[in-house]
Amino acid sequence: MNISIAFQNHYLEQPTYLARAPGRVNLLGEHVDYNAGVVLPAAIDRSVTIAACKTDDRLVSLSALDLGEEVVFSLDQLEAKKGLTDSPLPGWALYPAGVAWALQERGLAVAGMKAVFTSDVPIGAGLSSSAAVEVAFAALWEQMSDWRIDRLELAIVCQRSENEYVGVSCGLMDQFACANGVQGHAIYFDTRSLEHHPVPLPQETTIVIADSGVRRSLTNSAYNERRAACEQAVALLRKYIPDLRSLRDVSPPEFAAYSVYLPEMISLRAEHVVKEIARVQSAITALNRNDARAFGALMYAGHASLRDLYEVSTIELDTLVEIARSLPGCYGARLTGAGFGGCTVNLVNTHQTELFIQQLIDGYQQRTSRTARVFRCQASQGAEVMQLSG
Repeated sequence: MNISIAFQNHYLEQPTYLARAPGRVNLLGEHVDYNAGVVLPAAIDRSVTIAACKTDDRLVSLSALDLGEEVVFSLDQLEAKKGLTDSPLPGWALYPAGVAWALQERGLAVAGMKAVFTSDVPIGAGLSSSAAVEVAFAALWEQMSDWRIDRLELAIVCQRSENEYVGVSCGLMDQFACANGVQGHAIYFDTRSLEHHPVPLPQETTIVIADSGVRRSLTNSAYNERRAACEQAVALLRKYIPDLRSLRDVSPPEFAAYSVYLPEMISLRAEHVVKEIARVQSAITALNRNDARAFGALMYAGHASLRDLYEVSTIELDTLVEIARSLPGCYGARLTGAGFGGCTVNLVNTHQTELFIQQLIDGYQQRTSRTARVFRCQASQGAEVMQLSG
């Protein structure tokens, strides 16, 4: 159903704003954001879309079209995390409520609204469906108000809402990519300096995402163990590299020299991070010379590292990458996101995309008896808001 019609059916009036924010896929640079590394995400043409109108009161009325649920909460009682009926906000509503909270904490005015929203970003697949919701609502509130902030600052506010209000410890990459995507480009993003710039994707290539059908089960303990291993590596390597702040500061030759002083598991985790950051730097060179094969080789290497050194892959993700590698037109493939389920991302020759998709679906079904959802997408623009007449 058209979202404007859904809004009209629900509220018996016309919406005055349409907002959208894309999901994102990370092409290279996995598990390096909490090591002050560099990443290479792209916004994709799967989005959260909101139809809304501003209200004169301090209430936010939300209808989640895909879930068939609705909630109303007050902008003056966000700390309680409750709706007007005094029942706790459902999980999905914490994201827009958290954005309102973070904006107000920053001293920015937030208007009451009525809104209906929908999404075609798969939930739980590692494509940042939650960040897309946050950025879409933040951009919408900005458009409804008299203040303006740049898109990096908008992403930082959204990250704070997820960290401190929703209670999910995430880096800045997801919100950044959803807010700052550039059509046809990946975005180089330095998570330490916050430097960023678009990098053109190779001509005549298509991004293909394959959802393994296994929902991510990255437990807090598994995630925290890997973060702790990275921090322990830094502490131990400081004996040999005194000014070391994070694994970002270790070059591959330095790591080769000093890794012998690390416990085996710590060394494996750190090796992935050091080499993954170097791969992103190499990838920029490959993309700037339109070299799809070189970039694809870095994707394959990144997957092997996540599988063998960081140990966050699964049999299903490995199978998708192995099949993709054998198919005509595939330049590179790797798991994307935190791992332990979710999706792979593939860079494929545009003219061979349809055959690639069918053969990947068939091969995965034969090998695992599972059905993969495989879809093409393009690098897309970041969040946008349109004001409608009326």
